[in-house]
Amino acid sequence: MQGNEMAAKVRDGAVASGVAARATDPASERRRRRAARKLAQGAASRKLTRGIACTLVGGACWGFSGTCASFLFENYGVQTPWLVCVRQVTAGLLFLAYVLMADRARLVKLLRTPRDLLTVLVFAMGGLLFNQFAYLAAVGATNSGTATVLQCLQLVLIMGYSCVAARRAPRKREAAGLALALFGTYLIATGGNPSTLAVPVDGLVYGLGAALGGALLSILPARVLPTYGSPIVTGTGMLVAGVAASLFVRPWTYAVSFDLIGWGALFVLVVVGSFLAYLLYMQGVSDLGSMRASLLGSIEPISATVTSALLLGVIFAPTDLAGFACIIAMIFLVV
Repeated sequence: MQGNEMAAKVRDGAVASGVAARATDPASERRRRRAARKLAQGAASRKLTRGIACTLVGGACWGFSGTCASFLFENYGVQTPWLVCVRQVTAGLLFLAYVLMADRARLVKLLRTPRDLLTVLVFAMGGLLFNQFAYLAAVGATNSGTATVLQCLQLVLIMGYSCVAARRAPRKREAAGLALALFGTYLIATGGNPSTLAVPVDGLVYGLGAALGGALLSILPARVLPTYGSPIVTGTGMLVAGVAASLFVRPWTYAVSFDLIGWGALFVLVVVGSFLAYLLYMQGVSDLGSMRASLLGSIEPISATVTSALLLGVIFAPTDLAGFACIIAMIFLVV
């Protein structure tokens, strides 16, 4: 009898323990889910912060490269085709050296994956090279301010593509950010004088081509960037674009003479304005997506104007300050 009572007590204890365990399982599961959500939110927050920082700094480096290029044009008589080729090839080699030391396995994987390699080659020719030469042709046919405004139409193209791909209408903040970015760039590039936007037909065609190239620069590599990373995709694309351009331009036939200051300006243009600028901006595209990255990249004219004022003695105009305010307001809208 006592044995039966003991067995019953053991069974009752086991049942009670099971009930208690089942009672605590939902609470434990909720805690695990909350912890998982916090981890996921933390990772997403870090990725967002990294993307914003990389895009803004990359855009600022692009603007600084414009100041260096202006310095070389004005003081050393450098010609644009030569500078484009040297910039692309040298920066591409820097990327290649970095990748061979830090990420060789993924580079080999890219070279052995024909579909992804084709995407990078299309990005090199249709994004990097097409954008560079279309923009420079627009500058030659019009002026730098008009060409900059026309190229910034890439924001419209990227927003349209992103909305079609996601099957949605533009959000209010996105549309407002787009308007501010375009208007701010217009003010900085033209001083608010509409007469500087009198565009000949060839200038309009080249400017729209630059806008298309700029959009493709953000859109084309988006699929392969998460797999291979910004250094591999950007470096391979720049080297291919630079070599392809050099076959037509033949930069080795140009007579170029630099002193120490000239070589320093070229070094900064290549390392800061190309290697770092593209590395950081394409990381921003990977983290934020092409549309948000392209909007934040509108920091470029601010950087170009500020560095020109500090290094070349360019004077700020009221329209410059208004353009700065528009672009800074845009940044707060889209981040």
